[in-house]
Amino acid sequence: MPRLVPIRLAAACALALTSMLCFASMAIAKGPVAELRVVGKGGKVLDEDSFGVFGEASVKTSPSATCFGPGSGGSGDKVTLKSATALGMLMRAAEFTASLKPLLITDHFDFGLAICGVGGSVATGKSSWYLKVNHKSPSVGGEMVKLHAGDEVLWDLAPSYPYPDELSLQAPDRVMANQAFQVQVYSYDEKGKKKPASGVTVSGASGPTDQQGRATVTLARPAQLVARGGGDIPSNREAVCVGGKCPGSGK
Repeated sequence: MPRLVPIRLAAACALALTSMLCFASMAIAKGPVAELRVVGKGGKVLDEDSFGVFGEASVKTSPSATCFGPGSGGSGDKVTLKSATALGMLMRAAEFTASLKPLLITDHFDFGLAICGVGGSVATGKSSWYLKVNHKSPSVGGEMVKLHAGDEVLWDLAPSYPYPDELSLQAPDRVMANQAFQVQVYSYDEKGKKKPASGVTVSGASGPTDQQGRATVTLARPAQLVARGGGDIPSNREAVCVGGKCPGSGK
C-alpha cells in the first residue's frame, strides 16, 4: 500500500479539517435560526450570536452545580433535550463557544433542569439565571420553552429578584464619518412591557438618553454600540458601519 508523501498528507489533513469545519457549520446552521445573548456576572456579555435551533442537545450534569444549596449538585449523568428549546439552544451554543464553558447544570430537582453557571459566571447568594424570550419572561423552565425562527433568547445572571429590566438598542446600519446620528433605547420589564429608557449611556453618545430614550452619537470609525444603565441588563450590540467599513470586516 503506497504511503502518503508530505504534500498529499497535508492535503488530506486540510481536507479532513475542512470537512470538520463544514460539519460544525452545518450543525450550527441546521433548522430555524434564533438570536442568543448571554450576560454574565457584572453585566459582562459572554456571547451574542445567531445559532441554529435544532432537534437534540446533550450535556453532562455537574456535581459542582450547588448554587441552590448543599446537596443540590447534579448527578453527573448526561441529559438530552429532544426539542428546540431555550435551554437546548444554550447547550448547543456552549459546544461551539468557549466563553460559554463550563455549563453547570443540575438535575437534582423534580421540576426539571436548573442552571448554576455559564462560562465562569456562577449564581451565588440571591443571584440566579434569568431567561427571557422575545423580551418576555416565560412561565416555565428553559427546557420547556420551544423556540421558533427569529426568536430572541436572553440568559442573564440577575443579582436578585425582582429581575432587572432589559435594554434594547436601535441604531442605523450605516452612517457617515463624523456626522451625528440618533439612536433609540427601550427597556422591557419581566412581562415584556416596553417603554423608552431615559438616562441610559450609549457607547459613543454625547450624553445619556433623553426622556424619549434617544441619544446622539458621532463615530469616526465602525463600532459596536451598546446601551447600559444602572442595574438594567445591557442591550444588544448594534454594529454600525462608517464610510463603507463595518466592525470587524477589515474592509
